[in-house]
Amino acid sequence: MTYEFETIALHAGQEPDAQTGAVVPPIHQVSTFKQDGVGGLRGGFEYSRSANPTRTALEECLAAIEGGTRALAFASGLAAEDTLLRAVCQPGDHVVIPDDAYGGTFRLFAQVLARWGVEYTPVPLSDLEAVRQAVRPNTSVIWVETPTNPLLSIADISALGAVAHEEGALLVVDNTFASPYLQQPLALGADVVVHSTTKYLGGHSDVVGGALVTAGSDLGDQLAYHQNAMGAVAGPFDSWLVLRGIKTLGVRMDRHGENAGAVVDMLATHPRVRRIFYPGLPDHPGHEIAAKQMRGFGGMVSFQIDGGEEAAVAAVNRTEIFTLAESLGGVESLIEHPARMTHASAAGSPLEVPADLIRLSVGLEHAHDLVTDLQNALG
Repeated sequence: MTYEFETIALHAGQEPDAQTGAVVPPIHQVSTFKQDGVGGLRGGFEYSRSANPTRTALEECLAAIEGGTRALAFASGLAAEDTLLRAVCQPGDHVVIPDDAYGGTFRLFAQVLARWGVEYTPVPLSDLEAVRQAVRPNTSVIWVETPTNPLLSIADISALGAVAHEEGALLVVDNTFASPYLQQPLALGADVVVHSTTKYLGGHSDVVGGALVTAGSDLGDQLAYHQNAMGAVAGPFDSWLVLRGIKTLGVRMDRHGENAGAVVDMLATHPRVRRIFYPGLPDHPGHEIAAKQMRGFGGMVSFQIDGGEEAAVAAVNRTEIFTLAESLGGVESLIEHPARMTHASAAGSPLEVPADLIRLSVGLEHAHDLVTDLQNALG
């Protein structure tokens, strides 16, 4: 029988405990497992870096909600990215990346992998011809964020998948901003999906984690080998927290989107707002593609205001409900100044963000209160 997303999120990998009947998977806070004779493993468990029942439950759930064959849970989103890239790239390879990407991802390419001999080219991924021109004979990966962080650009996953596969490259999609509830990159042609599970999947600002989900089993096996060999795995309690968060992902994403829409409606008429970045707006360059490949437009909003950098910094310091903090995707609303916070590492690079940009992670508070708080902060 085929089930809908919300049902899968609640039950995949989460059968009641065979011994006690507990309806929530237990936290197996253990480092090692008794063997029934040498090599006699119970359920395949021997050491929690290699596998842990709580992490396995999360990985089964992640694979199910992304429509993948294999999922792997990591200690952070960047740990997942690093493991993936070192598994599928080698010195001398080349990667096409977005010209608008998360600052931590850019730092990984520019300061870590570049020293290892992996080259990268930033490209506007909405321009398919620019992507084709950027691809080289040694390109092993086309790396996609959609929506991007922080300018919420939209990339056509199906079209980019065709380009990648024509050139013998993998298409990797960071699906953190959309979440599996709003977007299914594997069904659109991606080979691997990346998540910071810290964000919408965890959803409560109380856990740090990451994940990879693969379309094919061979690549999944390759990544599982590297996950164990490199060791940046999600711990049992962190796995349990993310699994708990996934249960309410659908209803939370619906509310995030509703509240973001109300905030955007206010910003669209505010005299101090110069430009809004939100794919739900009909005049957003990626609106039609987003409407085609996403269930909704999400809870992330960015905008520029009059007065430049100092005005933006002053505004983010004046909110009362929106909390000035990095990260996103939690139940509470967050506000930040990307140029000085999450994207400071991109300063002076092709990925440098506008100094007057403000990024919002719109939470689950009442929409009226959020709108009023922003109006007061903007003046």
